[in-house]
Amino acid sequence: MAARGARAATCDAGDWISQQRIAAFRQGLKEVGTIEDQNATIEYRWAEGQYDRLPALVADLIHRKVTVIAATSTPAARAAKAATETIPIVFTTADDPIQLGFVASLNRPEGNMTGVSNLLVSLGSKQLGLLRELAPGTAAIAVLVNPNFPGTERQLKDVEAAAGTLGVQLKVLRAVTEPEIDAAFASMAQLTGAALIVAADPFFIGHRDYIVALAARHSIPAIYSVRNFAVAGGLMSYGTDFADSYRQAGIYTGRIVKGERPANLPVQQSTKFEFVINLKAAKALGLTVPPSLLARADEVRAARTVIRHRQSAGCRQ
Repeated sequence: MAARGARAATCDAGDWISQQRIAAFRQGLKEVGTIEDQNATIEYRWAEGQYDRLPALVADLIHRKVTVIAATSTPAARAAKAATETIPIVFTTADDPIQLGFVASLNRPEGNMTGVSNLLVSLGSKQLGLLRELAPGTAAIAVLVNPNFPGTERQLKDVEAAAGTLGVQLKVLRAVTEPEIDAAFASMAQLTGAALIVAADPFFIGHRDYIVALAARHSIPAIYSVRNFAVAGGLMSYGTDFADSYRQAGIYTGRIVKGERPANLPVQQSTKFEFVINLKAAKALGLTVPPSLLARADEVRAARTVIRHRQSAGCRQ
């Protein structure tokens, strides 16, 4: 996203689902007195999971002389960083912004970038534990990753470490296209008693209905990083509360529009997580959800009802 006159811009690697988070971004802007179409104009750009489109999208925003760019995914933030060292950039990233080279430190970002780290790539061990708790008979775990996503290696290391501790066989499946997703599920179908972790990635989010349908077709218990998978019929999800991350990004974007510098705004880290269970999917898989797991869920989805248990830090430990 970008803003001008003040003019802000948002650039996202995802698809239309990002529209659901724009409300939270606008709320953050509003909290610091920046209101779209009143004292700021916002330009929206979506890559729809196609990372190779991002450089052109960012170049167009720079050409339009925007005041600030809100790059609401790691690939979008990388593209923005490569394109400008002067226009302020507010990022949301699933990875460590220091390791990515976005900032010098969390407290003193320096340069033209700051934003929110939502820690998604470090949640694999937690997801693995939840998956084993719901499906204790699981003999093998597969993890579906996009090798083009910047945080993939860190996600894999986290899951591999947890699998080693639990003595669970781990199979890594890689996909960057729909046919490769098909091939990954076909490969997994050959494993006995296997379950699946779908790693955080904008491309997978854009194909959530497709992935959820394949998991159901092959009767594979799966956990996802974004609640929209569970909303689409997936078994369960555990990850960052994206609305909160987008709201924080909106606050920083608004503060920069008003004249503050990114270098003076410490990187924020997500403290809100959400754990969602889909009972209809569990029943279809022949799984009984333990009461202890239900009690820790922020949201339980049944056939016609949704039960929300609002917890300050998502799934309780």
